Amino acid sequence: MWKKVLLWVVIGGAAAALLIQVIPYGRDHSAPPTTKEAPWDSPRTKELADGACFDCHSNQTEWPWYSHVAPLSWMLYRDVSRGRSKLDFSDWKDDSQALAAAADVQSRRMPPSNYKMLHPLAQLTDAQSAELAAGFKKMAGQ
Repeated sequence: MWKKVLLWVVIGGAAAALLIQVIPYGRDHSAPPTTKEAPWDSPRTKELADGACFDCHSNQTEWPWYSHVAPLSWMLYRDVSRGRSKLDFSDWKDDSQALAAAADVQSRRMPPSNYKMLHPLAQLTDAQSAELAAGFKKMAGQ
């Protein structure tokens, strides 16, 4: 009895996993052109931001292979869309963005831990976090 139930659960799960692949959400990996690049204070700040921030906060997102597989594609697309809406180094709005980024890096809210697990360049040391936060502050004139 339990074997039949387990078999149906496995078959149903496999069918659902295949079926959700046809849902197109999360597959748009277009890279809009850079409209206004952030006013970097130094190449070092840009280098640190590139490794720790650009995948979610710029139009230079590097989409990994699993970004084409639902439901992971849905989550990644949502995270990148939200990230770009809050701070986009490829579509710079104003210097207050740099101050908010500095606060998030300094408090270690950014980059998020789930991102750091898969991206070694985002695993900033305390010194690198301080250096990046200071760079963001300089970008804002502080």
